[in-house]
Amino acid sequence: MRTAQPSTARPGTEQPAEHLTITPSILYFGTPVVLLTTENPDGSFNLAPMSSAWALGDVVVLGLGKDGRTGQNLAARPELVINLPEPGQWPAVERLGRLTGRPSPAPSGGRPIRYEPAKFEAAGLTPRPSRSVRPPRVAECPIQLEARAVRVGTDVAGDFLIVEARVLRVHADPRLVVPGTQHIEPAAWSPLIYNFRHYFGLGPELGHSGISETPRQAEAAADE
Repeated sequence: MRTAQPSTARPGTEQPAEHLTITPSILYFGTPVVLLTTENPDGSFNLAPMSSAWALGDVVVLGLGKDGRTGQNLAARPELVINLPEPGQWPAVERLGRLTGRPSPAPSGGRPIRYEPAKFEAAGLTPRPSRSVRPPRVAECPIQLEARAVRVGTDVAGDFLIVEARVLRVHADPRLVVPGTQHIEPAAWSPLIYNFRHYFGLGPELGHSGISETPRQAEAAADE
């Protein structure tokens, strides 16, 4: 009879399960949703949701469909506002996702969309004048970034537009700002996250990095 061999792993150090090799249809592994306002050829304004955005310094990089109104607008008129909604505003984002600012809609991968020139009204949102660019801000969004596209080009596959936008001015809801500073209070701000085509907010704070400028845990420890 074969005798069982003792495990060489220490208690509590079991090896993780073998990973599965998969082919997802999308790679939206948790990215923030933004609402982009841009100027149409006739001087009116377009409002569109997107979920491929990341920031480096004062530059925000955006990934857009190359056939959409937003990309066409930015190629001709580079001013825009990058509005960041909070989790409770996901229904408005979803309503916008079913609309297009193009009179002749491009194919949408099977999702029904319709032309809607009055997107603010259709989404139940309010335009607010910007300070340094022509497109308006979304009044209901807690954070609004006025910006200018400095580079618009295609991705390596030629399927999307990559936009590099320099932020000119930041507007923040007062409840999100650390009093007496220029900092956003992380515990007060929760972006709307698009996670594999599902909407989420943030969970409780787990900690902060060593370069955080709002290290509440370190301050609390120092007071003890």
